[in-house]
Amino acid sequence: NILSSVELYNSDTGMWVTLPNMNKARKMCSGVFMDGKFYVIGGIGVGNPNLLTCGEVYDLDTMTWHEIPNMFPVHNNEAGATETPATAKAPPLLAVVKNELYAAYYAEKEVRKYNKERNLWVTVGSLPERAVSMNGWGLAFRACGEQLMVIGGPRALGGGIIEVNAWTPDEGSPQWSLLASKHSGSFVYNCAVMGC
Repeated sequence: NILSSVELYNSDTGMWVTLPNMNKARKMCSGVFMDGKFYVIGGIGVGNPNLLTCGEVYDLDTMTWHEIPNMFPVHNNEAGATETPATAKAPPLLAVVKNELYAAYYAEKEVRKYNKERNLWVTVGSLPERAVSMNGWGLAFRACGEQLMVIGGPRALGGGIIEVNAWTPDEGSPQWSLLASKHSGSFVYNCAVMGC
């Protein structure tokens, strides 16, 4: 379903609170908490089979949504490549470390950092060499404390390897550390980081 509704979980009260509707209904989007505000980015909108490039930010103090045009621009595949339908692509792979927003651009195998003042993404370096996905599916990109984590790995017929890589963002290019690896069957793993 394509929805404009959003619910916020209050861990102090154990209750869900319905927020005002977003400006644009969407599905297959991503959400992050940064600078004391909630961001919803990308996704697929109503009556349009293409990916949304806008984001929205919810201010908890004013209880209002503000649209951010072109916050997550769509990048084309290689020249001559068949365009993958938006519904086959994973939601944006986003993570926040120290109130800085990062994205894993899986098609380009890059990590990008969001420049809030200029509303643009700057490439900081590459994803781990063996981090592969199928249109973003099968690849996890998460924050854990002050580190970015990439979980995924090479796949072949009948199985593959799941690798956990970590990098602490700084001013340089990513220097990924392989924390663990495990052989896997044909199952696609997903994860949620609850605490580090």
